[in-house]
Amino acid sequence: MTKNTTSQHDESEAYDVSTENAGTGLTHVPHLLSLKGAGKSYGNIIALSDVDMDVDAGRVTCVLGDNGAGKSTLIKIIAGRHEHTTGTFEINGESVTLKSPREALNLGIAAVYQDLAVVPLMPIWRNFFLGSELKRGWGPLRILDVEEMKRITKRELLEMGIDLRDVDQPIGQLSGGERQCVAIARAVYFGAKALILDEPTAALGVKQSGVVLRYILRARDRGLGVIFITHNPHHAFPVGDRFLLLKRGKSIGYYEKKDVTLNELTAQMAGGAELEELAHELEQVGGNTALIHQIREAEVTSPTV
Repeated sequence: MTKNTTSQHDESEAYDVSTENAGTGLTHVPHLLSLKGAGKSYGNIIALSDVDMDVDAGRVTCVLGDNGAGKSTLIKIIAGRHEHTTGTFEINGESVTLKSPREALNLGIAAVYQDLAVVPLMPIWRNFFLGSELKRGWGPLRILDVEEMKRITKRELLEMGIDLRDVDQPIGQLSGGERQCVAIARAVYFGAKALILDEPTAALGVKQSGVVLRYILRARDRGLGVIFITHNPHHAFPVGDRFLLLKRGKSIGYYEKKDVTLNELTAQMAGGAELEELAHELEQVGGNTALIHQIREAEVTSPTV
């Protein structure tokens, strides 16, 4: 995959034109990625059905849902691991059916998975260029250009706000949040235009989660279209511009940020019946009265789809 040479200014300008012309009848820039009625079935098993979602440069689209909601299936479709079986998938307005992750990468779609594809005992710079090492020299005498890879790694991490004095240290010595950020910076350097982040804060504490959320915003500000997969609305709401809520393979809500609150997102994810059942169980065991009241308040603030 080649390094992304499109400037943030150019991408931001394209997005502004699209926004300003919306509803005016003028031709506007298509979405970076767009799913319309997309679904995936494995034989008689329907894993995902009738999902709509748009991703634009310089915006964060959050996909929320509990385990089994369909988030992993959605990731696999966008990242080229599985083909969608219904609906349409468009990249820059062109309908596509991705056959492999390599094809997705070539089109500028990069996925950073929760388990991260890193080698803990290797230096940070080796992990940054893993599988795409720079070389110098000619023919059989070509060798790794170690100094150039170290220089680029340090520069790219610094641009993302990560100041590491020693890129020779094993990446396993970094915190979970820092490793996530190295993976994000790597994807940006190697040409990502759309960046999928699979539950990047799931196994992190409060402080490290905050670190990752900050770098999500940095990626957005560099002109990437970010897809943030999470089950935590408290992590999604501060950074998100759009929110897609999935439950049992179906969309139960799709909102612009101006149209929904954090309480409404939380209530929509939990569902009225589940919230009422939880409040009832807490009452039975003598739970905190104020907490029960908050749960019932959340139940009635659920937005209309």
